[in-house]
Amino acid sequence: MKKTIYLLLFFLSFSALTFAQESDYSLIEKTLHYYLDGDLVDDFEVIKKGFHENSTMKSVSSRTGEYRESNALEVFKKAKKRTLPKSNIKSKIVYINITDTAASARLETESPRAIVTDYMQLLKIDNVWKIVSKIYTVKLKNQH
Repeated sequence: MKKTIYLLLFFLSFSALTFAQESDYSLIEKTLHYYLDGDLVDDFEVIKKGFHENSTMKSVSSRTGEYRESNALEVFKKAKKRTLPKSNIKSKIVYINITDTAASARLETESPRAIVTDYMQLLKIDNVWKIVSKIYTVKLKNQH
């Protein structure tokens, strides 16, 4: 009988942990989609929902090799409107990795000219997942 009770308690605690991870996973997906969906339609207010106000964006220029770092929201606010139709752009979440109140995610956005790979770092702040850092790289496709 004790074995049955211990086994039942084990499965209940495992189920609770799995549910918590799935819940956080869904919340992180929602946060990442604020960025992906807002970027697709050039809506700064949607993008802003996913980022912490002090979030950073970092990259290395493919032309000069120079390291660049900026406040992410300032960059998105000043960004030029996209000229490609959104049907030509495909975005996806490649993975999400969660440990307690920290997470990382890899996103890919493909257009006819390039593939942008984003690595997002997220923190659960006041029970809300926010992107606190974005690093990215752009790989141009061969133009024929």
